[in-house]
Amino acid sequence: MKSGLWYVYLARCADQTLYCGIARDVGARIREHDAGAGARYTRGRGPLEVLVTQRCRDHGLALRIERAVKRLTRAEKLVLASEPANLARLARRVRRARKSATP
Repeated sequence: MKSGLWYVYLARCADQTLYCGIARDVGARIREHDAGAGARYTRGRGPLEVLVTQRCRDHGLALRIERAVKRLTRAEKLVLASEPANLARLARRVRRARKSATP
């Protein structure tokens, strides 16, 4: 697993759909999406607008948070995007769940 800082981001596509992803450099990743070189889902849906980001201590945590976000409904994702602290709270819940699951 790669170490170092990672970011989870929630972005709005031009067609008003929401996309969640992870990256070390969110700005560069959004440029990739906008250029059609990012995720298949975002191709043809750009430009993307970043709504909220969350810094993560490692790749594994970023993946777990991304998975938690992707499981949310659109309405729940919009609540996350409405205030950065909401995504931070979700990240804390994901970290605590991981710690409590460890024997």
